[in-house]
Amino acid sequence: MFTGIIEEVGKVAAIERGANSARFTIEAHDVLKDVRLGDSITVNGACLTVVAHTPTTLDFDVVYETMQRTAFGDLAIDDQVNMERSLAANGRFDGHIVQGHVDGTGTIASIREVDNSYYVYIKPLPSLMRYIVRKGSIAVDGISLTVADVDDKMFSVAIIPFTMEHTNFGARRAGDVVNLETDIIGKYVERLVGGDYARADNGLRLAENPREDRSLMSTTATYQE
Repeated sequence: MFTGIIEEVGKVAAIERGANSARFTIEAHDVLKDVRLGDSITVNGACLTVVAHTPTTLDFDVVYETMQRTAFGDLAIDDQVNMERSLAANGRFDGHIVQGHVDGTGTIASIREVDNSYYVYIKPLPSLMRYIVRKGSIAVDGISLTVADVDDKMFSVAIIPFTMEHTNFGARRAGDVVNLETDIIGKYVERLVGGDYARADNGLRLAENPREDRSLMSTTATYQE
């Protein structure tokens, strides 16, 4: 389990791509402390397993399911990524319950500076909208944030300067695709009352193109109030 409090911004050092998979090598410092093979670390909000490491890098294998659900297909060398180690049993819980299980992606429509804060407007996959509520929690690229406002197609989050400076949000621009994990509580409630969260993707399938479901996220339109 994670909290959405980013420990470090790493940098993509190398990428080995397979047909529907990848291995990422990430340069880091803080999250390397006491690292062991098999440890869980979130990279832009996706829980990944350390499969190799050096004094300055970590390697992660990313499988088909993760490539399909996330924006990892867009990662490039030197890109910044948010990183957080799993929460220790005696750790301080600061953010919200983050599983590191990305539900899907969203596209940043616009970023607006308002006084000492930044409002980021994000258009998620339509299937995620029912789990996003005003003043609810959401993880964006692994960052624990509060939904400032929401309509039927888009939501916004307010970000303080500290978060802009200590996460990859400082490098984000309109049109960028981000990983989203909605609040787990809403999914369980829906399932328990007879909802269809478990069938949200209309059954098990294996897409020919693991990124085909992200075609809806190509828009770069600016949010209109």
